[in-house]
Order: sequence, then structure tokens, then C-alpha cells
Amino acid sequence: MLPGGTPLWREVEDEFTGDPSEFQERHYREFVTFLPHVQRFLYGQGRSSSTAHGYGESPMRVFRRSDIKQARLTFADGDVLTLHVQHIDLYFYYDVDVAMLAFEYFADDVPLERVQDIGYRFGRVFPARWDSLGVADQCMRNVEWLGDDGQVLMDSDFDQRMTFLTHACQHREARVGRHWDFLLRPMVQHDSERAGELRYRQLDYHHLPKLTYLAFDDPFQLGSDDFFRLGMALEPDDGNGLLQPRRWVDQFERDHCYDYFWAPERRDVRASTRIVCTARSMVMVGSAQLPAYTDAETGMLGQFRHQYFLLGMIVHFHHSAFLMLSDRMVVAVSRLDVHDPESLERFRSHIREVTETFLRFNHRYWFHEVSKQGVAKDLFQMWSRQLDNDALFSEVREEVLDMGDYLDSDASRRQSDVVLRLTVVTLVGLVGTIATGFLGMNLIDEAAAPFHLKLLYFMGVLIPSVALVILTVVTSGRLAKLIDAFATEGFSIREKLARLKRAMRVPSAVRSRKSFQPLESEQR
Repeated sequence: MLPGGTPLWREVEDEFTGDPSEFQERHYREFVTFLPHVQRFLYGQGRSSSTAHGYGESPMRVFRRSDIKQARLTFADGDVLTLHVQHIDLYFYYDVDVAMLAFEYFADDVPLERVQDIGYRFGRVFPARWDSLGVADQCMRNVEWLGDDGQVLMDSDFDQRMTFLTHACQHREARVGRHWDFLLRPMVQHDSERAGELRYRQLDYHHLPKLTYLAFDDPFQLGSDDFFRLGMALEPDDGNGLLQPRRWVDQFERDHCYDYFWAPERRDVRASTRIVCTARSMVMVGSAQLPAYTDAETGMLGQFRHQYFLLGMIVHFHHSAFLMLSDRMVVAVSRLDVHDPESLERFRSHIREVTETFLRFNHRYWFHEVSKQGVAKDLFQMWSRQLDNDALFSEVREEVLDMGDYLDSDASRRQSDVVLRLTVVTLVGLVGTIATGFLGMNLIDEAAAPFHLKLLYFMGVLIPSVALVILTVVTSGRLAKLIDAFATEGFSIREKLARLKRAMRVPSAVRSRKSFQPLESEQR
């Protein structure tokens, strides 16, 4: 809660649930970019059909906090830069237990070297290492979240080396930086000692994916090395150039650069827009001299903040969902104890839930195509290919099918075992049926006997019969082997007796539990 009792997060209603007078053209252009099945995923079915059976509401819920207005970054060289915070949103996908943090910021008149440094250092969730002086490497020296009046709400703790080392040693997981953890409150990391009703676990890479929009006075001055650094989120040039060979840079431009609006040989601002797309980041570069590029309403800036952002969100949502499903199956298998009936039942229940989640994701949220518009279609396919989502989908699908096959075979085995035991009980009960039928022939006439004598006869038959049934059920497994030993043709009497002996033998596991008595020396 914020001062005054204001909730820290408030749910954001989409543009379709508010006042129609506030529905802008940029919202319309965003909506019509996507195919109908993607529209239903992003926006739901619509108010007019809320009472009808259909797709229902969107599975996506967005929450926003507005207490953080600026982010003050201190670089490794001591330089300080203040970024203006536009939005801080949390996207929840309840159907598949995935949450995504969206942090939107902007700044003007930032040198290219600082832009590259921000891409390289700012998005790290935890330090990768520390230098000889104990300073966190590859990270900002300090990150501060500032409020309305410039007060510091939270700062980073990357230089607290022992805190991160101790957490990794005790919990077998990297600790999320203090300033990022502050953004996610009241959620807490799953192994945190703080109380929290909602816990999260980071499953993806510690370098957060980024979408970067850059406007240059002259974008044609950027070389292939600059685009390589921006796309791969590398540190700025230190004067020694790239460490990677030239063939890598050339291959990078072929595989990761979208040049539909990029023609440097023409030197025309209308052909000065280039998009770089990698697994780590998507960078859009263009000319500040082109009005359509900087137009936040109907121009490329508006497209970037709306259409392209949603493309990236869908792609990374797919990627995160696959990692989450795989992680849930790993957890289920790691907790399985085949000798514990309760553990087996929990495992079966867990796998059924994972299978249900995967089926829902596969049929409602897994898209190979999201748009027929050329740029959006190409970027989505390129982005998915960089994250290797198709291969992840196939891998998770095979894992789910393997789990399903196991459950089916286990259910069939248990059903066969039950049928076998019932067959044994029936065969044993047949003896009693014949005996009672024989007695029912009135060879012994006790119809005129006193009631207490009839009751005595009845109990004398009932008690042994019940005991025989219970004994038969308990030993039905070995009795089944006994029947199999005598029913097998082609064996001599001696061989059948040997098989009978083996069938009546107590299993070694049971003998070991009964007979194992540790020696006094072993106990000590």
C-alpha cells in the first residue's frame, strides 16, 4: 500500500472496456494488426457477447504501479543518467501461471555509447561476477528508483557480494537484485523468508530481454559493429573493436537484421529504418528527421509501443510458458517416490494438471502466425526463431506425451492387477459355493432345529468364509502365481512343484525388512 491507503498495484482496463470517446486510432491500428484468434487472446471476446458461450475474457490481466517516476543510473565510470519512467506493468497469465514485468522508460539526447551501456548493464537481474575490488562487473554501479519528489524509494545491492553468494549456497538459486525485487512486491521470490501469498521463480536468462527504440539525426553513420553491439547487448567500444571475427558480424546482419525499410546506399530518410531482432533484444533504429518515425500516435513510434511490443510479449510468453511447463514436470518427477502410494497419487494429480495446462496453452495460446501484415508477420517469425520456440514446443510436447503414456500404462497395470486378484478371489469363492450348494441338498436336515443351533451353524460358516475371503485378497498375488504354476502346460510334475515353491516363497524385500537386525557395531 502507498501512503494514504492507495493500492500499490491497480488493474489496468484495456481500451475496449472504457469510454469509447477515449478509444484512439492507435488502439484501433493495434487491434486490426492481429488475426482474430490473437485478438481474442489479447482482448477477450467483447462486452456484447459476455453472456454467450464462446472464448470468454482474455487470460491476460495487467496491473500497473505509478509510484516510481524516474530511474537514476550510475555507470561504472561514475557518470549518472536519469531515465523517465513511462509505465511499470505486470502481465499475469492465470491459465498457465506465468507473470511478466514490463518496464518502459525514455530519455533524450543520450550518446550512442551510453545507449549501448544501458543495454549491456541495466537489465541484469543479478551480477554475473565481481572484480578484484568486490565491485559487481557487467552491472550498473548503482540503480535508484525515484518517487514524485525525487526521493529514493529503493536502490540496488549488487556490491553486496556475500549476500548473493550466501543465498546461492543455501537455496541453490541466484538472488534477485534488491531493486528488481522491490518492483515485484508484494510478490516474493519463492525461497524468500519474507511472508507473501504470491511467490515467483525466475526461469529465464538473468539478462532481461529489451525492446529499444532509437532516433538518430543520421542513422546511416552507424556501422555493422554498432548494430552488432546493440542487438547482442554488448558493452560499448573501448577503442579495440569487436572481439568477434568479421564473418560472425556478417552472419549476424543476414540472420538478425530486418532491412525492409533500410537502404543506406540511397541516403533517403524514407529508407533509414532498420530493425535488429535477437533472443536478447529487439532494436529499432531510424531517423529523427522523418516525422513518421517519431509520431507516437500513428507513426512508427506508435507501432513500436503497441504492435511490436505485443509481438515481443507474445513471443516471450510462449518461451516462458514452455520453460514453466518443463520445470513443473521436473519438480513432479523429482518428488516422486514409487514406494509411497501417497507420492504416486500426488504425482498422477500433478501430471494431470500439467497436461491440462499444456492442452489449454496449445489450443488457445500457441500461434504460428499472428498477423497478415508483412512487417508484423516477419518479425514474429524471426523472433520466434531466435528464441527457438518451435523446438521448445516439440520438446515439451514429447515430455507431456511421455508422462501421459506413463499414466496410461500405470492405470492399465493397476486395472489388470485388480482383475487378476478378483479372478483369484472368485476361484477360491467357487469352492465355498460348491460346498454350500452341497449342504443345501438337505442331506442333513436341520430345518426343525432350535434357532440358537441354526445361528451357531450360520456363524460357524460365516466366520471362516469371511476369514477365507480376507486371506485370499491379502495373498491373491501369490495365489495368482500358484494358479499360473499349475495351469502352465508342457511342464512335468516336478517342474510345477518347483514353480509352486517359488510362488509361495516370501519376496526378498519383505524378508529383508523382517530379518534385518543391525549388529551392535553397525549401530555404533
